[in-house]
Amino acid sequence: MENRSYSQILGPSGQAPRLASYGRRCGVATAYYAITHPSLPNYLAAVSGSTGGVRTDCSATSCPQSRNTVFRQLSSRGRQWRSLAEGMSTACDRASYGRYAARHNPAVYFTGIRTTCLQWDRPMGGGSGRFASMLQNNMLPPFTFITPDLCHDGHDCSTSTADSWLGTWLDRIVASPAYAAGHTVVFVTWDEGLDGSDNRVATVVVGPTVAPGTRSATRYTHYSLLRTTEELLGLPLLKAAATAHSMRPML
Repeated sequence: MENRSYSQILGPSGQAPRLASYGRRCGVATAYYAITHPSLPNYLAAVSGSTGGVRTDCSATSCPQSRNTVFRQLSSRGRQWRSLAEGMSTACDRASYGRYAARHNPAVYFTGIRTTCLQWDRPMGGGSGRFASMLQNNMLPPFTFITPDLCHDGHDCSTSTADSWLGTWLDRIVASPAYAAGHTVVFVTWDEGLDGSDNRVATVVVGPTVAPGTRSATRYTHYSLLRTTEELLGLPLLKAAATAHSMRPML
């Protein structure tokens, strides 16, 4: 999700009631912080443990990245992943158009996974599309990264519009066989806060093992999210993930 402070989403005057309801039903990380501004370096950090020195929203062709990622860790071990981008027309598309922003789809930036990216970085689809079908048929891979389009992530549209989209998909996820099997956890977070803010962002953890009303005041970052993902998948910790706090106590 895009460009909202914690208070805008889950504060006393928060504008995301459907996500807030999942926060009460499951858990909220109340001291979760983005790494920097603008968007792209946060996305790169969340999958690789480093911003790679990127300080702008440069294109995938102008600032390609070559370090290891959670995507490559999985594929090198013969395990699948998916990155599903709403609004993307063709697999692993490095160009931006319409409501699709390549800068929010980090897999397309990493040259070392280009072949698997073309296989596994795919258009998300809607209520009867690829992600919905994967949920209904219990076909989720070990790791799935979801990227909403520029309206549904709140970048170009209202918080209420983004919250409605989130609520619809969270409802589908928790009603799915994949979730009922007890092996799925969903992390909903924002890339960054408002420019000039303290970069504290809303992060909700939804999973069958998360005790209702869980609240953690531990300082977490996107590196914490990567660490937690790698721990759950049994992978080595990449770069800054190794020194970040794990979010596993919330699960």
